[in-house]
Amino acid sequence: MTTPSKKIRPLSRVLLFLSAALLVVSLFLPIWRIDLDAPQYPEGLNLMIYADKLGGNVEIINGLNHYIGMKTLHTEDFIEFTVLPYCILFFAAFSLLAAIVGRKRVLYTLLSLFVLFGIVAMVDFWRWEYNYGHNLDPNAAIIVPGMAYQPPLIGFKQLLNFGAYSIPDNGGWLFILSGVCMLLATLLETGVLNRFAKNKNLALSSIVVLSFATSCSSSGPEPIALNKDNCDYCKMTISNVRFATELITSKGRVYKFDDVSCMINYKKENSNMASAKFYISDYLEPNALLKADSLFYVSGEAVGSPMGGDIAAFSNSDSAQAFLVRLSAQPLSWAQISE
Repeated sequence: MTTPSKKIRPLSRVLLFLSAALLVVSLFLPIWRIDLDAPQYPEGLNLMIYADKLGGNVEIINGLNHYIGMKTLHTEDFIEFTVLPYCILFFAAFSLLAAIVGRKRVLYTLLSLFVLFGIVAMVDFWRWEYNYGHNLDPNAAIIVPGMAYQPPLIGFKQLLNFGAYSIPDNGGWLFILSGVCMLLATLLETGVLNRFAKNKNLALSSIVVLSFATSCSSSGPEPIALNKDNCDYCKMTISNVRFATELITSKGRVYKFDDVSCMINYKKENSNMASAKFYISDYLEPNALLKADSLFYVSGEAVGSPMGGDIAAFSNSDSAQAFLVRLSAQPLSWAQISE
């Protein structure tokens, strides 16, 4: 009976060397970012968090925070910016050590400490956001009773008229990728990766699960609250969901409109909406918001939409054709409407 080797494979060593390199590079790139967008800032504002400093539109954000009573942001106020670079260098050195020594026990210790550090870092980040979002100056110029301004830990959150989007930046993705390299090396040494590769059914099932999870996490349209939601362009209350539309930015913020014309005008006036997704109500199924480029359109004065766009959308061509005849309207394509 042979004794299992305590040495790691050459491929695992390569993964660990790569992990160390990624960690070093991440020191020079922003690790996290919080993007803010609002009608008065169509290009958006961003707070960029490096390992050792704050970057981006810090002074503008501090000016806005002053009005709502939030503490201003300064690099020197955070001990994390002193400690974090050394922590990253420690894990880079540890990865090199694990690759050179080539012992499984060192690899497993590295991964365990790295995961623990990641958890502690995210908890600390949440605590920082909570304190800044809740500990407000009671004498601030703008006070909304019961309102807190804690940004999301990750993802999108609406804060008054600002949409806040929090996500890892380039350095953060490199940091995460370095952890993936450590994990792959560990799975390779424990034999899990080999078993996974041999089991085709397991691999196929995992792909299906990951695809389903990805589709579920994607941002989709929100139901229109009739006589409650306002149009983000003309500011009128949405009272007819047959013509309601939505625009969803690449960051997940949802803008609602009472007419196709309002949405198109909003898009034209905001140059940062090029990658947005557009959804329009099916005229025959109110509040069934569907992708704009999948619908069939008719246009004419007899359509009578709220803001004079006079465009109705249908999920199938037969329904659109019937309305063309009935209303003496004209057919339109999404390309014609959105140009």
